[in-house]
Amino acid sequence: MNQLPDILRILPEVILTLAGVTVMMIEAALPKDASRKPLGYFSVVSVLAALWASLAQFQMPPGTGFHGVVQTDAFSAFFHVLICWIVLVSCLIALDSFPDRSENQGEFFALVLFGATGMVLMSSAVELLLVFIALEISSISTYILAGFRKHTVKGPEASLKYFLLGSFATAFFLFGVSLVFGATGTTNISEIAERLPMTPTPAFAVIALAMMLIGIGFKVSAAPFQVWTPDVYEGAPSPVVALMSTAPKAAAFAILLRIAYGIFPSLHAQWSTLLWIMAVLSMTIGNLGALRQQNVKRMLAYSSIAHAGYLLVAFSASSGEGVSAACFYAAVYGAMNVGIFAVVSHVGGYDEKVISIADYRGLAYRSPILGAVLAFFLISLIGIPFTGGFFGKFYVFAAALHSGAVWLAVIGLLNSGIAAYYYLRLLTTAYTRRDEDAPEWKMAPLSLPLALALALTVGSTLILGILPGRILGAAHAAAETYSLDTPATPQDAGVALRTPAN
Repeated sequence: MNQLPDILRILPEVILTLAGVTVMMIEAALPKDASRKPLGYFSVVSVLAALWASLAQFQMPPGTGFHGVVQTDAFSAFFHVLICWIVLVSCLIALDSFPDRSENQGEFFALVLFGATGMVLMSSAVELLLVFIALEISSISTYILAGFRKHTVKGPEASLKYFLLGSFATAFFLFGVSLVFGATGTTNISEIAERLPMTPTPAFAVIALAMMLIGIGFKVSAAPFQVWTPDVYEGAPSPVVALMSTAPKAAAFAILLRIAYGIFPSLHAQWSTLLWIMAVLSMTIGNLGALRQQNVKRMLAYSSIAHAGYLLVAFSASSGEGVSAACFYAAVYGAMNVGIFAVVSHVGGYDEKVISIADYRGLAYRSPILGAVLAFFLISLIGIPFTGGFFGKFYVFAAALHSGAVWLAVIGLLNSGIAAYYYLRLLTTAYTRRDEDAPEWKMAPLSLPLALALALTVGSTLILGILPGRILGAAHAAAETYSLDTPATPQDAGVALRTPAN
């Protein structure tokens, strides 16, 4: 199973790293007045190559590389493809979002590529020290990207808050890794799972689990570790928020799945209770917080906290059904959240002067295409049938019900009803005509890269809502990595989750 060259098992990471170094070196050599946009197109092509390499990993035999620190399997390939797809769309959104002749574009795309390297490496690492290194690579890039608009007050503030709180969270995660090593004498995930039942210090393992959950909870902006999210989302550029609200979360959830099911299956009673509480807090705090927001980005920040809670609901099902539901929901959330931030990025512009819900009044009449796209993503976030959001929530709540977590599913459904209010408030505002004496704001024409990004996100969200079988099959294959009680085929997986006929 390990006959493949080790380099093939990290080929997406290699492509992204080389692309980032290339962009950084070319950008430094360009004159100040030269356009940096070709570097953006080069980044898009590089991410496409990494996406192709990630798809090719589905055909590779499962195995480990580099002395067992990285693992190629259906699970890592699924998250590689998801993260590369998100990064690709985020790069398309950013291509025309910078002012003409901006000197910072090369730095931006280099940071995105380096951050993507850390994210994909997180999903394939099976050595906790490598997980930590990949986490730092991803985090440092996003810390800088969050404060990319240096001329604003909120940009550096967002970066500093994200950095300080993120450093504390990373320290908790690293402390948990050290306790696991103290309890088992290793940091390899498979070896930890073998030695943990025989450890003479089981208390270390429990404390380590709690420490690592704190670190990962911050990365996915789950309550009660969500306090940074609204301020950072508001201060960061919208293309950056499109990336950081989805791709790092997908990578962090991949780590959480590996840790919960790969290291601590014997402590299921402890971590399932903690995740149950975090899911309820995240859904409730996120949705109630969003009700009070007038700023669109802050509203979507609280919405992302709530969606982290929906995803954590799937963890309550200690079965392949819960893992596959979590993987599928991560894909759905990535598609619709990147899409709605593409709209927000274009409407607000680089300086983001259009930021309040009231500013969106009449958007559908000024740009019927943007209005329709915004409406589509909002109804998907609500969970209306024939959208990816509906099937994502359906699978998650079905997995919770099948595992006996009835109250958790009920709380999730109630929270979905609360969320419908603030999503519909933005939708009705966009389709309400502006007053004649209301001040006008300028909006640039829809560019080709942005149109392509919107087409990719709308198409993906629609396919996930109408024909979810193929992605669900890939999510099921990812769940089988843990040899859980999953059905034998993707079709059986659909039956087990009671999906309507595609």
